[in-house]
Amino acid sequence: MNRRITATIVLGIALVILSTAALAADKAALTHEADDLAKVAQNPLATMVTLPLQSNWNTGVGEYDRTMYNLNIQPVIPFPGEKWNVINRVIMPVNTIPIGEYDSTSGLGDTMWQIFFSPNTEGAVTWGVGPVFNLPTAANQELLGSGKWGAGPTGVIFVSLGKWTFGGVASNIWSFAGDSDREDINRLTAQWFINYNFGGGWALGTVPTVTADWTAESGEQWTVPWGLQLSKVMPIGRQPVNVLVGYYVNSEHPTNGPESQVRFQVNFLFPTPAK
Repeated sequence: MNRRITATIVLGIALVILSTAALAADKAALTHEADDLAKVAQNPLATMVTLPLQSNWNTGVGEYDRTMYNLNIQPVIPFPGEKWNVINRVIMPVNTIPIGEYDSTSGLGDTMWQIFFSPNTEGAVTWGVGPVFNLPTAANQELLGSGKWGAGPTGVIFVSLGKWTFGGVASNIWSFAGDSDREDINRLTAQWFINYNFGGGWALGTVPTVTADWTAESGEQWTVPWGLQLSKVMPIGRQPVNVLVGYYVNSEHPTNGPESQVRFQVNFLFPTPAK
């Protein structure tokens, strides 16, 4: 019951912040730009530098039903080309992991680095493929990381049709080096998304992250979330940002894995200045 109350309070506070900031925005001047930026924020292959800071409160973790906090620092740095674009997508997690009934440990986890090669073409459908890497950057490899170097393939497809955007990103990582005493990595990460853009920078959608640990026993491999999120593009001073709040419930998860997730994200957008 306590974890549900905590999740509800966090979700309510985030919604108040989102609504208050939205009312403060200059809607008349930014409506058209906000609509364009909203779709950019939803596009993993957009050729715009972005810096999403995504906070996740994962509830119901372990035998004591504790909350695991995760901050994903996710810079996206594209290199547009004449025929091909190269999009670098990095995820650096800062985690607070509960230990036992009262203790916890915090620090940087392993970094995931995706590189997408995408054709520089216009159209409703864009795609990209490339490698993905697991970098053992964890501050505490025993509790926060894998102790392994890993690599594998990754791919993405993005479709934009009117007010709708949808698509997916998927990758699988296998370990190839690192601490020989640690378990090998064989992990799938897949994220499908659907968004409806209302106008004025507002969007409603779902962006669940499905994972599968192929090294785990049967029945302990999958985490499958379902939920919704609301987002709004707005300015903070002269800086455009996309603010997002969402809630997801895991219909399947490992025995000691999280049961639900509250998500709050601020995505800093850096459009190229008009010439």
